[in-house]
Amino acid sequence: MPPRIRKIALTAHVTSSVGWIGAVAVFLVLAVTGLGSQDPQTVRAAYLAMELTGRLVIVPLALASLLTGLVQSLGTVWGLFRHYWVLVKLLIGALATVLLLVHMRPVGHMADAVRQATLAEGELGGLRIQLAADAGAALLVLLVAVALSVFKPRGTTRYGQRRMRAAAPR
Repeated sequence: MPPRIRKIALTAHVTSSVGWIGAVAVFLVLAVTGLGSQDPQTVRAAYLAMELTGRLVIVPLALASLLTGLVQSLGTVWGLFRHYWVLVKLLIGALATVLLLVHMRPVGHMADAVRQATLAEGELGGLRIQLAADAGAALLVLLVAVALSVFKPRGTTRYGQRRMRAAAPR
């Protein structure tokens, strides 16, 4: 990949990834607010905002991060299959995105409940706890992906080792 394109792709990847982490942090704050607040209007607003944040911000950023990460890995010396940390990061991103898409169903269920004003105090308590716990776990997983990007643990795959041997001067 030419240097200018590589920098544009890297900028897009970092921006979408950081945005994803920030949006998940906001989602976590809203989930904790919805779980802990005694004010029905605050609870209603938190769960409605969670649905909007999830559908219009988190899902697009997750997909963008996954796509730009693929572009980065395929277009740089790191490669997609050369280093374990790249593979692990790809798996984290892909799994987190799939779980996010599955997770949006209970978020929508909660938003529908507050939209219809059917959420009584203490109702759907298990789901409210699940939303907060899932958001906390998602934030932790995304931070692990950041750590992999920063520290780039050593370890090449067999494919990466073959490629390095083939590229070595003889």
